[in-house]
Amino acid sequence: MKITAISVYRFDIPLKAPIAISLGTIEHARNILVQIDTDTGLTGWGEGSPFWMIAGETQASGLAAAPDMARLLLGREATDVGGCVDTLARYLPNHPTTRSAFDMALYDVAAQGANLPLYAYLGGSKRPLITDETIYLDTPERMAEIARTMLAKGPEAIKLKLGTDAPTDIARVRAVRQAIGDAVPIRTDANQGWDVPTAVAVLRAIGDLNVQYCEQPLRRADLAGLRHLRSLSPVPIMADESLFDAADALRLAREEAVDYFNIKLSKSGGIWEALKINAVAEAAYTRCMIGCMSESRLGLTANAHFASARPNVAFCDLDGCFEHAHDPIQGGLSYHPYRIELPDAPGIGATVDPAFLADCEKWVFD
Repeated sequence: MKITAISVYRFDIPLKAPIAISLGTIEHARNILVQIDTDTGLTGWGEGSPFWMIAGETQASGLAAAPDMARLLLGREATDVGGCVDTLARYLPNHPTTRSAFDMALYDVAAQGANLPLYAYLGGSKRPLITDETIYLDTPERMAEIARTMLAKGPEAIKLKLGTDAPTDIARVRAVRQAIGDAVPIRTDANQGWDVPTAVAVLRAIGDLNVQYCEQPLRRADLAGLRHLRSLSPVPIMADESLFDAADALRLAREEAVDYFNIKLSKSGGIWEALKINAVAEAAYTRCMIGCMSESRLGLTANAHFASARPNVAFCDLDGCFEHAHDPIQGGLSYHPYRIELPDAPGIGATVDPAFLADCEKWVFD
């Protein structure tokens, strides 16, 4: 099954409102869409969500790199996913999000060729998956108000963005806990916003408020700080920005720096590398979460297939499309309201509305 053509799209999706984290504010989902066509008539779709503040990529840099990546793959065997992805990684190692879109499209084609849904192609089975929902940075009062609204939908966990100053972050968690009662776990994410003393102060203050974990409290390179914080914190620590690839996973495991790993396909370079990260995690007895950037339901469906195929993925944070003002995806996963239902169609099981695609800027390589 040879790759005969690759199309790259500027995949812009408006948000309902700007969303804020400690690293900055996002006003639009400016994503990259890749379509891979083969000589068998099968077509694969992949999506990357560049987050300059996390992955160091923008949509513009990704679209600049994509033509070279596309030309490297033309004429290659589409089912040689690992060989294709390794070729892209050797050529442009610092473009994981752009690479992830190609990786995802390759896996879509390969799974379709095997006539298997992606979770089965990855050697797994369909299992129950439940996502949390995120409340972005705002005043404690406004975050509590949003949490009360979410509570009516029956969440199994609510995620709070933190990472400013200790008094305000503590007030945010306390306000939400008071608003929703004691039963629903709270997950927190500081996005590198604290130093060790601030992190210790916040996590000790919220340690008795049923907080499941804290994502990336410190700067990504501060593994010694993470290890020290882990020894002091009553709240488990999860690596996010410190974890891009399997080499990062191995360093985190050797340092015993965190309790959990957060795997994101747009951050890791796609499924090929994510499988390696999870293998390291399994060897280190470290459970994982599958997370997201601001993907549409296409990218989120691929993330969910990965989670379903790997039981070591214990948590799901696949709510990125909840903030989108428009859903351009046909098929794909569905939410009920937080339970995720995966499609059983071969491949990822999601495509893009042709009418939406017609308005997207497009480049074709054949």
